[in-house]
Amino acid sequence: MTPRPLGHTDLAISPIGFGAFKIGRNQGIKYPTGYDLPDEATVTRLLDGLLDAGINLIDTAPAYGLSEERIGRAVAGRREEFTLSTKVGETFENGESVYDFSADSVRASIERSLQRLQTDVLDLVFVHSDGRDIEIIEQTPVVETLLDLKSQGLIRSVGFSGKTVDGATRALGWADVLMVEYHLDDRSHEDVIAEAAGRGLGVLVKKGLAAGHLSAEEAIQFVLANPHVDALVIGGLNLDHIRTNIAIAAAVRNRCAA
Repeated sequence: MTPRPLGHTDLAISPIGFGAFKIGRNQGIKYPTGYDLPDEATVTRLLDGLLDAGINLIDTAPAYGLSEERIGRAVAGRREEFTLSTKVGETFENGESVYDFSADSVRASIERSLQRLQTDVLDLVFVHSDGRDIEIIEQTPVVETLLDLKSQGLIRSVGFSGKTVDGATRALGWADVLMVEYHLDDRSHEDVIAEAAGRGLGVLVKKGLAAGHLSAEEAIQFVLANPHVDALVIGGLNLDHIRTNIAIAAAVRNRCAA
């Protein structure tokens, strides 16, 4: 897969990114079926395999359980080969999500992520909204805190991973990248996706397979046929399935470029 620029950032990413939820957490899930967490050796084989296959975007979060620290242990030695994305605002403790967008919490979250991921800089950090998008953006210090950490060189680019069109629209004024839900059964963000791209922001799509309710082939073709989408983040534990997704994505991009 040929990486493409992510908006006006200095990052270039593959059209398929790896969502690292399933390597760290299997509680409080929205997938149709449950799953066991893989062991450390399996995680290392999976992450090495997807990097070797051409995926260069790994997306994680503190709310993804063991995910950050497992990524750090498995592929810290290949740090220059991939774009690393994480989030602030949500943690998962004792089986429940806890949200805190205060300046102290955001700074502590970034420190922990840097340590767990064994890196000196985070390529991309999103605000991990609980759905109160406008309130979080306007009434908490999370945005100004992330921008300050970016100015300090701890973060390369900042973004917003929300749940509402209004929230995504409000983030256009400060974010480098938007992460939005977009798939065949939910096209509500289509206009803001186009507006973001027109302003030079990067656009990542999450939940493009509707949490496993849509077929991978149909879903990937739909999302990546949109010229304003830079990449689709997909989770999974099966490397063969991931390679199949890569092939579908490459075919879509080739058709769009022809």
